[in-house]
Amino acid sequence: MLDAAAAVFVTSGVDAPVRDIAAQAGVGTATIYRHFPTRADLIIGVYRHQVEACAEAGPALLASSATPYAALGRWIDLFVDFLVTKHGLAAVLRSDEAGFEALHAYFLDRLVPVCARLLDAAAAAGEIRSDLEAIQLMRGVGNLCIGAENDPGYDARRLVEILMAGLRRLG
Repeated sequence: MLDAAAAVFVTSGVDAPVRDIAAQAGVGTATIYRHFPTRADLIIGVYRHQVEACAEAGPALLASSATPYAALGRWIDLFVDFLVTKHGLAAVLRSDEAGFEALHAYFLDRLVPVCARLLDAAAAAGEIRSDLEAIQLMRGVGNLCIGAENDPGYDARRLVEILMAGLRRLG
C-alpha cells in the first residue's frame, strides 16, 4: 500500500484521491483507511517507508554495484525519487511543527550516515573528491529538486547528474 501511495503521490500529489491509491494497491478504500485513518497518517507512513527503503538500499547498492561511485549514483537516484514525494509532505505537515521536526530528525538520523558511508567508500576508492560531507551533498540534491514540482520543464535529474559528475576526482 505504501509503495502504491508513493507512486500516486509522485504523479498526482499528496492530495490524490484515496480511491486512486487503493486502485494502485489492488485493495479497497476501506483497507487504506483501516491502516491509515487520516491522510496525514498515510503521508507519514509513506515518508517513513521511503526513508527506510533509502536507508536499506545504501549498503545493498555498495555490495552489488561495480564501483562505490556507481553505488552512490544509484542511491542518489533513489534519494531524488524520495524527494519528489517529500516536497508535498512538507506542505501538508507544516501545521504540526513538532511532528514535522521529529520526522526531519528521523530523516537525518537514518539517511546522513548511509550517504556518508557511500561517499567515504567512493573517496577511498579514489573515484571522487574527499572534501564533501554527506549533509552537503544531500542539501545540494534537495535544493536542485525543489523547482521540479512547479515547472514541468524543470529537469532536476539532469541537474543532479551534473552535480554528481562534479564530484569526480580530476586527474
